[in-house]
Amino acid sequence: MTSDTTQTLPAAKRSASPRPALRLGFNTRVSFNSGPGGAQRGLRDGIALFQAAERLGYQSGWAYQRHFDNYLSSPLPFFAAVGQHTERITLGSAVIPMRYQDPILLAEAAATTDLLIGGRLNLTLSSGRTGFERIFGQDKVDARAEGQRRLARFLAGIDGQTLHVVDASDEAMIKLGTELKVTPYSEGLRERIWYGSGHIASAQGAAAQRLRLMTGTILHSVESADSFGAYQARLIAAYRAAWPGPAAAPPVAVAASVLPATTPELADKYAAYDLQRRTEGPSASKPSGALTLTTDFSARAGMLVSPVFTGDPDAVAAAVLADPGIAAADELVLFLPPAFSLQENVRLLTDMAQTVGPALGWTPAQ
Repeated sequence: MTSDTTQTLPAAKRSASPRPALRLGFNTRVSFNSGPGGAQRGLRDGIALFQAAERLGYQSGWAYQRHFDNYLSSPLPFFAAVGQHTERITLGSAVIPMRYQDPILLAEAAATTDLLIGGRLNLTLSSGRTGFERIFGQDKVDARAEGQRRLARFLAGIDGQTLHVVDASDEAMIKLGTELKVTPYSEGLRERIWYGSGHIASAQGAAAQRLRLMTGTILHSVESADSFGAYQARLIAAYRAAWPGPAAAPPVAVAASVLPATTPELADKYAAYDLQRRTEGPSASKPSGALTLTTDFSARAGMLVSPVFTGDPDAVAAAVLADPGIAAADELVLFLPPAFSLQENVRLLTDMAQTVGPALGWTPAQ
């Protein structure tokens, strides 16, 4: 969405807060270029990005897991490191595909990380994309069913439930009758597990499992003529309606590409990314050496890719406020273009915090 298609919002209306409690976060892939030292620089730049976001008052920072590519492949060690360089900002995955995870090992690593960083860990999980089943030895199982099975096992682990009672057949040299549970146990972590949903049925399933909801920049299985924002709003409403109670559903987060241009040079850069995103979809913006995706998302029935909100800050604020999907959410997570440098990402976060954020009713964390 560009400035020539968006109405400028009057300053008086922009100062009114539509949702005073709005949280603001960002999502990075912690990308790196191929070549000597590229991965190390990318990881260190990732830590610096979280530090900069905390100084700006962002409430949350998220990182995407991507296997076999020039992006972060192992989020938990990264979050443990980031936690030693930050104090307040919450750290979360968005998303970890459960079908490729050992649920008990992930539960142990998650609890350990959460304790190290003072209870700031948030994990967004999903069944995950297909394509790597043979590598992970899962080529003879139903991918979604396996992802859900492992998710349930992981949730039982971090919830402190007994996973097994030692019996004579175990030959474990442990006293018979001993209850085995995941250690260490991190209190409150179970309530900070999210599900990354791209369609209504999965959002309802997340509610049934009492998982928080994050919905991102790709929606699928859309059988209506809804726009991206309209369907996202329906998805969020369905999640809240399905929440088992007795209290209301927890806050919902949406990821979106929001790029306020504060200079002509940035306007050109962001417009180019917008065009690339509309023509290439999720393949847009990648570091050198990253995998080339061959899927044509525009040709897949029921697939919607989110718009890019770009233009001058007033136009961007008006467009974001008018989007029904974002309006239905409690937290806005900025999807950062994967190939942007540390300097470019910090500039984007700074401009967002100083221009559009206040117009959305956002207040920096102190």
